[in-house]
Amino acid sequence: MTDLVVVLPGILGSTLRNEDGMVWEVSGKAALRAVLTLGRSLKKLKLPEGIGDEHPGDGVEPVGLMADLHVIPGIWTPLKGYDRVTRRMNSLGYTVEKGTLLLFAYDWRLSNRYNGALLARRVDEALDRIGPDAKVSFVCHSMGGLVARWCIEQCGMAERTAKLITMGTPYRGAAAALDQLVNGVRKELGPLAIDLTEFARSMPSLHQLLPEYACIESANGLLKTTEVSLPELDTKMVTDAMAFHGSLTDSFADRTYAILGGKQPTATTARIADGKVTCYRTYEGDELYGDSTVPMLGAARRGLALDSNTLHRVTEQHTSLQDNAAVLDAVESFLTAKPIVPRNVTSTEPQVSVPDLALAGEDVEVTVELKDTPARALKVALLDENGKQVESRSPAISERMSIRFGELAPGAYYVQVSGISVGAPVVPVTSAVLVVDCPPV
Repeated sequence: MTDLVVVLPGILGSTLRNEDGMVWEVSGKAALRAVLTLGRSLKKLKLPEGIGDEHPGDGVEPVGLMADLHVIPGIWTPLKGYDRVTRRMNSLGYTVEKGTLLLFAYDWRLSNRYNGALLARRVDEALDRIGPDAKVSFVCHSMGGLVARWCIEQCGMAERTAKLITMGTPYRGAAAALDQLVNGVRKELGPLAIDLTEFARSMPSLHQLLPEYACIESANGLLKTTEVSLPELDTKMVTDAMAFHGSLTDSFADRTYAILGGKQPTATTARIADGKVTCYRTYEGDELYGDSTVPMLGAARRGLALDSNTLHRVTEQHTSLQDNAAVLDAVESFLTAKPIVPRNVTSTEPQVSVPDLALAGEDVEVTVELKDTPARALKVALLDENGKQVESRSPAISERMSIRFGELAPGAYYVQVSGISVGAPVVPVTSAVLVVDCPPV
């Protein structure tokens, strides 16, 4: 077995503090209070111009992994916490107390190069304590996989690494980041207005989530971000972000296991007009899907065919990959080489769209599509942040269904689409939504 397992969260997935206390730890209901003051609290985390691969020296440091649902509206996507994946590692005998488990929190604002180099130093120290021949396996969610790749490929850690296991890592980026950076991070719900555009545009990490693959429509076909002028963005930051991707190779491909969320409607390509970006779910006429955040094209390494048997698909959204039982079964099988059969079944695979932010008192609309999959009866359940069912619906079977949940109190909720009965051949899909109250006028 691997001597050391390192768990890396995605963007937003580490708590942060400075000398005055915690500056990013909001999750669950705490996010309701924070969302009304995000403009003030998070703007303080804005990075200085030209930060590159350095630390700003602002006293902000990472503390631990997020345990619960966490979200900054408009930046990436709402995400579940990392308690479940930690418990699974504990069940395999990897613990922090024994020095065989490292939960690597990092400042997700900063360049993945900076965090990859920091990771290499931390892992080297942990392996040296175990023994000179000790090996590490990385278990990474989302952007954490990019940090680990830089650590392995560019910081001399390949010889000490046994395996790299990723869940929803944007190997080639995601169109969602293009939308957020160009169009700005603004959310308006009734009197609630949040504008974190300057904060988002200061982050090298978010630029390194931009699509590396050709995704921008033009009269001459699809172009890369470096082949066009992106409105409002710093050309040097975009160029540097693409250079980051260009430095990553396939040198560790034979020991890499990529788990992809699939069958969910996902922005894949984009069109630029009038200084704005509009994203589309298709790629040269085909809908390739993804995990609702990372498109299938962005979830595979350069040069790898999407039908490669090295890609492991699970029908789930980016929100919940690290919390999905089938995904964790696969992670366990990769780590232990035991013949564990994932619970995921090839059956009805619903495609689900849920807003990440809604206003209390207004309906939350859930759209479920059954394109290219058998039509079966579904249960659409609304759960509170503790997993207790609030209400559920069983819509009439059709290719496209719209379900509304109304009069929701402020709080964090999950929408779970599953089979109407236990054991039904429907792959469950879970999404997150944060319902916020109107601030006083």
